[in-house]
This record gives sequence, structure tokens and C-alpha cells, in this order.
Amino acid sequence: MIDYLGILNRKNELFTSDIASSLILNEMVKKSRFLVIGGAGSIGQMVSLEIFKRNPRVLHVVDISENNMVELVRTIRSTLGYIDGDFQTFALDCGSLEFQALLNSGLQYDYVLNLSALKHVRSEKDPFTLMRLIEVNILNTIKTFNLAKLAGSSKYFCVSTDKAANPVNMMGASKRIMEMFLMRSSLEMPVSTARFANVAFSDGSLLHGFNQRILKGQPISAPYDVRRYFMTPEESGQLCLLSCILGENRDIFFPKLRNSLQLTTFSEIAVRYLFQLGYEAVQCASEEEARSRALELIVQKKWPCYFFKSDTTGEKDFEEFFTDHEVLDFESFQGIGVVKNSPIFDHEKLDYFMQTIKSIRSELTWQKQELVDLFNFMIPEFKHYETGKYLDQRM
Repeated sequence: MIDYLGILNRKNELFTSDIASSLILNEMVKKSRFLVIGGAGSIGQMVSLEIFKRNPRVLHVVDISENNMVELVRTIRSTLGYIDGDFQTFALDCGSLEFQALLNSGLQYDYVLNLSALKHVRSEKDPFTLMRLIEVNILNTIKTFNLAKLAGSSKYFCVSTDKAANPVNMMGASKRIMEMFLMRSSLEMPVSTARFANVAFSDGSLLHGFNQRILKGQPISAPYDVRRYFMTPEESGQLCLLSCILGENRDIFFPKLRNSLQLTTFSEIAVRYLFQLGYEAVQCASEEEARSRALELIVQKKWPCYFFKSDTTGEKDFEEFFTDHEVLDFESFQGIGVVKNSPIFDHEKLDYFMQTIKSIRSELTWQKQELVDLFNFMIPEFKHYETGKYLDQRM
């Protein structure tokens, strides 16, 4: 059992007081009908669990991963059991005809939560995966919002990222553009979102990779100069649910920066993680040394680690949750700050984005630079950090 707080060098959970003091939260969940899109991913599972344990009238979960959906059901049944309401899962792609048919079937959801996302900086290494990132993070958000509106939903929640604030990579910029589209959509149905820190040990994350390396007896590799904010999986689910239920139209929730949430390097977490498992971290000078010493060190309860200076595309030295020009509310919640947005957007710019993407996608193939140029047009302050090196070239 992972002690998340210990590994993150924290004593307290972030949102305990906000959850405990919100009497309306449990009441609203209990009387409401929920559709969670991307509900079998790491964050989606935690959101689904937070909803399920409050006994909703309806909880339907959609995810493209059939296997992860099975694990979600097993987790729920093994920990929380059953509810009085209707709990169902659907192994569907949220961009598919089948998903559209589900929304058209007469199941009126009060809240639609979209947790689907391509979240990795490595997704921008080639124009094909980058286009998929645009499809999932932007185009599917627009599509699912419109379907939810037509189906009579009352509120739409979509997860964003801290990397959307002053983005330096295409993933963060895609979420910033998504937020721009949601400002326009907010005139048709209330929306809220959340920017949050890295979720510790979420699927595909570097910390999740630590688990895999331990299981496979392989060395751990991590940058020593990249500093990030980290949340526990449970905290990610709580923040999303709080934003969905308590957030006003166009609100963006984020964790407050305080003593309990501090920037931490991946290498520091690796050392604490290994210590918790009973191993001493042994720093190696190269990937080759770390690989070659694995068998020798592991039997001695030591673990080979290669800590390096980051030089890959899109990495930011530190993360931030808001920009200088955003209006902030630090008073409404104990552990949460809120970006308060007005419905300010550029119709012509948003329409141009959709027209340009449609035109690019109509070609037989496309180039990464034309997508970067489009993002630069949408976000003039976007400073794309391109080094020509990507995480796939790292151990």
C-alpha cells in the first residue's frame, strides 16, 4: 500500500476541510444523475469513486478502455459495494457514433463530467499523435458539450491542467484553447473546470513508471531539475467533484499554494519512494551503468537510479495554476483557489481554429509546424519550447 503523503513529503490532505464543510455536496450528489466520460482513467476512476460513495441516483461511466473499466467496477464492488441508484459502465469512445446514440437514448444527465484527455508532453513529438491530442482535448470537448446540452444536462465539467497557465508545450496549449472554447460554450450551459497538479502514480506518469520498474527489476530514471506540484489520486477526484458541484459558471478550480503543497523534484520523490519500499537509492552516472548494475544492487536492497538534467521538448522548470491577468478568489474555500472568468472570447478566432483544423485534417497528411503555427495564432504569448529531444529517447 503506497503512503502517498509520505512520498510527497506532506502531512495533510489538501481538501479535507472543504469536503467536510460542504453540507450541500452530498445532498446534490444523492439527488443527481451523472455521466463520467473517461471514467476509467486514473483521475476518472477517482471521480467515479467520489460520486459513487455519495449514493447518486444515476452514475454512468464511459471509457474507451474496456480493461480499465473492468478494473473500475472491481474496485468499486470490492471497496464500496452497491448503491440504491443505477450504476452502469459503457466501453465507448466519446467521439463515436455509439456514444452519440447513448446521449440520444433519453437518459437525461444532470451533470456530465469529461475526464478524457491526452496528457503527455510526449504526444507532441509527431504531427499524427499531436492531431490526436487536439481531437481528444479540444474537438471532443466541443462535441461532448454539444451532445450534453442537446440531451438536457444542467452542467458540464471538463478537466484542464496547470500546464494551461502560460503554456510552453502543445499539451498545455491545447487545454488552454479548450478553456477558450468553454468560455463561448458557457453562454449556452454552465461549465466549470479544474487545473491541478501532477497526480501521483496516475497511469502513464513517471511515478507510475517507478512502480513498473520495481515490478520488473529495472533501474529508475528521473530528472533532478524538473519541479512539480503533486496531488494524491483521491485529491484529484475531490477537486473535480467540488468544481463540478460547487463551481459557478466559468470557474476554474485549483489547489492553493501553501505549506502542504510545495514544488518537488521527481528525483526527490524517487528517493523517498524507494526508502518506503525498503531500498536505498544508488545514483549512477549513466543509463548504461544503471542497467548493468540492476542485478547486483537489488539483491542488496539497493536500487540503481539515473538522475539527469532535463533537456526534452516542452518541459517547464516549474508549474503554475494561474496567470497574472486572471481574476482570483482565495476566500471561498480553505484549500482551493478559483479563477473567476467573464465570458470573454474571440468568436472569429475560435471559428478560424475550427476551419483551419478541418482544412488540415482534410489533407492526406500534415506537418507539425502548421499545427504549432495555429497554436501560436490562438495564444500569442505561447512560447513553445522545442529542443528536438523527446521523452521516448529517455530510459
